[in-house]
Amino acid sequence: MEATVAAEERERRKRQVALGYRIFASQRWGDIGDGHISARDPERTDCFWLLRYLVPYNEATVDDLVLVGPDGQLAEGEGFSNPAAYYIHHPILMARPDAVSAVHVHTQWGTPFSAEVRMLEPITQEACAFYEDHALFDDEEVQVQDADGGKRIAEALGSKRAVILRNHGLLTVGESVADAVASFVMMERVCEAHMKAREAKPISPAAARYARSDLRQPGAGPVQFEWLVRRYVPDLSVIG
Repeated sequence: MEATVAAEERERRKRQVALGYRIFASQRWGDIGDGHISARDPERTDCFWLLRYLVPYNEATVDDLVLVGPDGQLAEGEGFSNPAAYYIHHPILMARPDAVSAVHVHTQWGTPFSAEVRMLEPITQEACAFYEDHALFDDEEVQVQDADGGKRIAEALGSKRAVILRNHGLLTVGESVADAVASFVMMERVCEAHMKAREAKPISPAAARYARSDLRQPGAGPVQFEWLVRRYVPDLSVIG
């Protein structure tokens, strides 16, 4: 990638990461630092950007991002990062060259849903977006302590765009940060529907696939991300 183009793409990804954290803060997610949004660097593709540790999500700016290297150490930026972010995100991004971003944060509905250790069903329109496009990491390692745990998550995820981490919560990936964040927000809403509609009747596989093809049209994720930004981060100057 040409240097100028790479620099522009880097800034775009970093800006979306900061906006993603602000969106999560608006939902009261990550209040105790329990989550991460990563963005693969467009040139140093074995490195990724994320918010440095101890910065509240509602205060996230581009300047607060750090670059985590392939060894887990900071390649750029000041401060330090959550080791769990490296253990989870680096193996996933290395296993998925098509993915620019991975997103994981503990939430009000996704986390308890994950404790039921089951897959999502097409019980709502939004749920159809994940039909046959998510996986289940059925493993009791909720405290990921090394990269081997992340590798197992990556294996469970496979080529899908989301995975339910047993007793731990949700994780999504995307071809852009915007896509991964928008997918996560939608998946959380789908989990809420599953927890509230305990006797829901799923629609047929054919109907679910038809809805998925429409919901997942190219560019759908970034459009949804833009709606989230406009709703929850009206003052873009705070991002830097």
